[in-house]
Amino acid sequence: MSKQAKLIVDKDFVVGEVDKRIYGSFIEHLGRAVYGGIYEKDHPQADEQGFRSDVLELVKGLDVPIVRYPGGNFVSGYNWEDGVGPLDQRPRRLELAWRTIEPNWIGFNEFMDWCRKANTDAMMAVNLGTRGPDEARNLLEYSNHPSGTYWSDLRVQHGYKDPHNVKTWCLGNEMDGPWQIGAKTAVEYGRIASETAKVMRWVDPTIELVACGSSAIGMPTFPDWEATVLDLAYNDVDYISLHQYYGNREKDTANFLAQSVGMDSFINTVISTADFVQAKKRSKKKINLSFDEWNVWFHSNESDKKLDPWQIAPPQLEDIYTQEDALVVGCMLISLLKRADRVKMACIAQLVNVIAPIMTTNGGAAWKQTIYYPYMHASVFGRGEVLVPLVSSPKHDTKDFTDVPYVEAVAVHNEEKQEVTVFAVNRHLEESISFDIDLRSFGQGRILEHIVLENDDLSASNTGDAPNRVTPHTNGSAALSDKGQIQAVLNKASWNVIRIKL
Repeated sequence: MSKQAKLIVDKDFVVGEVDKRIYGSFIEHLGRAVYGGIYEKDHPQADEQGFRSDVLELVKGLDVPIVRYPGGNFVSGYNWEDGVGPLDQRPRRLELAWRTIEPNWIGFNEFMDWCRKANTDAMMAVNLGTRGPDEARNLLEYSNHPSGTYWSDLRVQHGYKDPHNVKTWCLGNEMDGPWQIGAKTAVEYGRIASETAKVMRWVDPTIELVACGSSAIGMPTFPDWEATVLDLAYNDVDYISLHQYYGNREKDTANFLAQSVGMDSFINTVISTADFVQAKKRSKKKINLSFDEWNVWFHSNESDKKLDPWQIAPPQLEDIYTQEDALVVGCMLISLLKRADRVKMACIAQLVNVIAPIMTTNGGAAWKQTIYYPYMHASVFGRGEVLVPLVSSPKHDTKDFTDVPYVEAVAVHNEEKQEVTVFAVNRHLEESISFDIDLRSFGQGRILEHIVLENDDLSASNTGDAPNRVTPHTNGSAALSDKGQIQAVLNKASWNVIRIKL
């Protein structure tokens, strides 16, 4: 084992505090995310409202702080009024974004009930595709106003006396995408986002608002879109959104594992663009980032092309994830943490069945996909302050990237628990790498555990029949050296969590 890497961190050199919402997720009315995912009224483990309790337990295991809803592309054609009130009076609609039928069995109030059961908050999106400021302010009044007005009293009439008090709102979704219902130019969107934000804040001044950024880094509109939208709506919004998915269509694993290098660049470009607008406006206000769609997505592309349209909850976007995918998700989580000073919210897309860490069968089991584990580890152990990571690592080149470090790593200091957690990925496909951790100013610590997610078969995945084929173990090698440093071996193609008690 000739290759060596090192991480140096100091308690006084801090990137930023982790906003717990960086570990958010996403539920869209798409495929089996809702129907057959969080909700299946005839399932043996359905509760009195039809929510799957087995899925709820897996969601709770992730400690998800916020869930974006109801879309996604779906929201740009959605009438929120269809999903409230008596079930037998709710319409069935043609859902044009994904070419299905939406029965509206689950709507706003039911989702809020599910959030309470899952110990999470809602990040609601409003429709700025076919609708606009009027519908957005009405939904906010329905959600957050106590009573005594038309929409708030309608909520009370529907059985919800207390306001839902949703505090985080997305102003549309991917509005620069030609696939989007009601797609807009940057100027068109910037104006409607500004006006929608204005009236929503008049209804409830305590909310936070997310403006749509470009739909992906490869969009021809990027980053002019961000600059124009923020120029028009800077004073009205708090966040700009980012979306990015990665896939290994060319079966080039080394290049696939390097994709988070591009994610780092994407994040930094959006920060630079937001700060340019801030400078241009001589503003003291800082716009932060909401990376509210991110994941691996490519496995299901071909099968999705073969689906017949106008079904209710067909199996769409059901990627079955591998060990290789889990490593990419781990690297993406590290990318988010490395910019915790500006990335304050993020949503792995999505939560159940649809490109998701949790899978189910209708009427049957629910299980953890490979990507469940790095997401869970980061959410559970990655709370506190991110320390500036000085990483030295051997590097390599791939088809799309140069100087890719074999080792990606970041450390989070939880002062309350007196712990430091190091997250590290070894991208090398053939060799283990010796890894030293220098905690410098923290003094001596002891190893609580070294968790490793690895598999000799990078294509190995979990299924309903074999739900534990890829699972983490705690037999990692991290130990204290004579000099008080921590020494570990990062096995080839592995995700590592090293927890240190100070």
